[in-house]
Amino acid sequence: MSNLINGDIPTGKRRVRLAPSHPLEVFTDAEKAVDRLIEIFEANTAFLRSHFNDLLEGQEFDERVRAFYPQVRIVTDSHVRLDSRLSYGFVSGPGTHASTITRPDLFRNYLHSQLSLLMKNHDVPILVGDSKMPIPLHFAFYDGTHVEGGAAAANLTRPLADIFDLPDLTVMDDSIANGTYEPVDGIMPLASFTAPRVDYSLHRLQHYTATAAEHFQNYVLFTNYQFYIDEFCRMSHELLADPESGYEAFVAPGNLITQSGETEPSCGTELSKLPQMPAYHLKRADGSGITMVNIGVGPSNAKTITDHVAVLRPHVWLMLGHCAGLRNSQTLGDYVLAHGYVRDDNVLDQDLPTWVPIPPLAEVQVALEDAVAEVTGIDGYDLKKLMRTGTVVSLDNRNWELWDQSELVKRFSQSRAIALDMESATIAANGFRFRVPYGTLLCISDKPLHGELKLPGMATDFYKRQVAQHLQIGIRSVEKMRNMTAERLHSRKLRSFAETAFQ
Repeated sequence: MSNLINGDIPTGKRRVRLAPSHPLEVFTDAEKAVDRLIEIFEANTAFLRSHFNDLLEGQEFDERVRAFYPQVRIVTDSHVRLDSRLSYGFVSGPGTHASTITRPDLFRNYLHSQLSLLMKNHDVPILVGDSKMPIPLHFAFYDGTHVEGGAAAANLTRPLADIFDLPDLTVMDDSIANGTYEPVDGIMPLASFTAPRVDYSLHRLQHYTATAAEHFQNYVLFTNYQFYIDEFCRMSHELLADPESGYEAFVAPGNLITQSGETEPSCGTELSKLPQMPAYHLKRADGSGITMVNIGVGPSNAKTITDHVAVLRPHVWLMLGHCAGLRNSQTLGDYVLAHGYVRDDNVLDQDLPTWVPIPPLAEVQVALEDAVAEVTGIDGYDLKKLMRTGTVVSLDNRNWELWDQSELVKRFSQSRAIALDMESATIAANGFRFRVPYGTLLCISDKPLHGELKLPGMATDFYKRQVAQHLQIGIRSVEKMRNMTAERLHSRKLRSFAETAFQ
């Protein structure tokens, strides 16, 4: 297996023009350590961009051009940590722990928090310097569009791969997060993702959502209907007009940014058509705003978007969407708060075995239930008339209604399922896999087992009545979780035996 931490990649007999080196330096101040990470990353990516521009202008290169990601490293000789309550912020045992870092400017607050906790818990300094993991040329350009277009326009006579390092899938797998990573040279990872894996996702997010990664907020809502997005846009502009709300901007696909106090975007590009999974961001200065993504229908989309959002390390993600009610006692418009999942989605089976339980997270469950009570004005025992907590089945076949009904009813009954959709189990399972707190609140839009199908007329009337309230509940639950500390929200039940230190 390739060395995911140090990134030793043989160069053969060709000479290599290296960026100026940055040896490991000792830091006892997290802010200064992050500043140094930014300096190294900016210098090394600028080196690659400069040489690529020289190539486009006709300069010949007889050697490879290479620069490296910066790394963070910590060396400990004790099992002692000062605060055993935390689910992150400490290494699993004595030894050397390191991770490559990308876009430290984007992750400044996150890195400051993680490094501060490490130094506090272990009373040792942080080491910062170059790693041995090359930066692919494409990732030196943040928008990812300059390289191929420039190379094509310049009619290059040699392949880019002969001169620069290009993205290498062998160092972008999820073995660390999946718990299958084998350490090389005894060095354990500090983070769940390598720098190239993070860069890959940052570029994918731009592609799928048509918004830059810098706009994503720490609280993420996923939905499977554009109706929710339309309502989110309306609510966001109302909140943006309220100077007491704390929100400072609203960002739509094309990076269309509407600032607080404005009614129209002041910058960005109007898109002729929406991307595959458009994202909308109601921003706060500290990143504690709300991002909402229309993931469309199906577990494949749900896995795709959460695979990439996970590298941003959000504090929570929630699924708000429609589902089929499976119990006769339910009515259209009732809510389902998932506390368990039957994973018949199949998309995560290779990464997370189906025998792994996906537990409910108390902090998220309580926030969602309290939000339902506050928004609807119904609480206590009466809340059972409107909301049911139970197991949700997620399938990968939208036309499941055409299967053998007797067999379906038997399986649903044995699993105690109360609702069915196509995305929720995937989103929860990927949250479990990537240590991102998760939750699901669904709204019943049809009851196929009881003859109430989702027909056009019924659906339209239902959407008009229920979407606004459902979304309001989602936003209220986020506000409740925002008032919790990150240490409380990030549950220890998401952490395995030998965990990475970074949240």
